[in-house]
Amino acid sequence: MNRPIQYVLHEQEATLGKLKGKTIIQARATNRERISHRNFCEEVARATTFTGAEVEAVLRLASEIAKKHVENGDIVDFGDIGTLKPTFKSKQIEKGKEDFNANVHILKPMVRLSPSRKYFELRGVSFERVEPRKKAKAGSSSSSNSENEEEYKPSGHTGL
Repeated sequence: MNRPIQYVLHEQEATLGKLKGKTIIQARATNRERISHRNFCEEVARATTFTGAEVEAVLRLASEIAKKHVENGDIVDFGDIGTLKPTFKSKQIEKGKEDFNANVHILKPMVRLSPSRKYFELRGVSFERVEPRKKAKAGSSSSSNSENEEEYKPSGHTGL
């Protein structure tokens, strides 16, 4: 069974929408661990006949080849993850006042991932509310390699 996704409640003033100017409460995920690329590859390798280095090499090669295709203007179906396609920003120019110059007016060419809804929609997860971490006093240090803002203090969970 999966662990519940931990969250804390955060209070702030709404700046947009129908609740603008009112105090709102919103859940924020917390106590997240970052899985390093190397550890991820090792975990995949344990389920295959490949080594962790071979898994890493295949993932790196797949992403490099996909990027080359996108740089050529192609759209790449990247399996369950989604579709990779080229995108960019373009400056607006007034018709008749200036000629369009791609080298000047097209900005920030990038790879856009259009994620697969099936893959990126989490199903069967539960949630666990935890208490916010107490702020550290000046001069003290907190040693943790997780991406959390709050300390883990369980207070119950809700499954979906």
